[in-house]
Amino acid sequence: MPEKTGQVTGFLRPEISDGVGTVTIDRPPANAFDPALIAEFLAVLAPLVQDPDVRCIVLRGTGRFFVAGADITVMRELTEATQRAMRPWVEVQRMLETAPKPVLAALNGHALGGGAELALACDMRVMTESATIGFPEISLGLFPGAGGSQRLPRLLGAHRAKLLMIEGARLTATDALHIGLVDRVVPDAEFDDCVRSTAHALAAKPTRTIGLLKRVVREGASLPLEQALDVEFAAVLELIRTADAAEGLQAFLDKRPPTFTGR
Repeated sequence: MPEKTGQVTGFLRPEISDGVGTVTIDRPPANAFDPALIAEFLAVLAPLVQDPDVRCIVLRGTGRFFVAGADITVMRELTEATQRAMRPWVEVQRMLETAPKPVLAALNGHALGGGAELALACDMRVMTESATIGFPEISLGLFPGAGGSQRLPRLLGAHRAKLLMIEGARLTATDALHIGLVDRVVPDAEFDDCVRSTAHALAAKPTRTIGLLKRVVREGASLPLEQALDVEFAAVLELIRTADAAEGLQAFLDKRPPTFTGR
């Protein structure tokens, strides 16, 4: 049973249950985003990111789509003002990427363009068998300009990522799994159960440790090795002061499963 249910704000439905904060995107027909939905995302995600009782965040859509991308009725206005109004989509992604807890993209349906970019900012991507994912912007004379052109090469390598964006192909779930674009593919009938069990398993882990790990990987990636090792050690010194580190080591000595609190 849900512990907390957030107020429905427009097209987002936030809910917290057993330490998992789920945000469901429900903007028919395709869960496309516009400046108003971006503002909702920032408002809804902020308390989930900050709440220590939320140990894992899940994003998912409704119907046939996760997120189809940017609302074309907005994007057709090829002006700098339009691009600046839509640019905070990268802030939504940044909030997820830097969240001090695991973030799961539950790809219940098609994730295209800006929807695929949103998924890239999450720590894990679970995809239902019938969904597709891709960056079709090239067919509109555009390219993935809200994080995709930068995060995709970091995930897949520059050459493969460049070809995917140039070709603009929609990948099946199986193909996406094969190249490492998603982490798990499950039959449609098993998708909800898989998302639920995966999210709860992540929430049971030492959240503070995961947050530090995310930070070390993110900050160290752009640094020379010696500087990155300094970042790592600073995080280790922070880590050893956490309750979860003490609990994990004591549980090992006691030969019992650890009970982590995320602190």
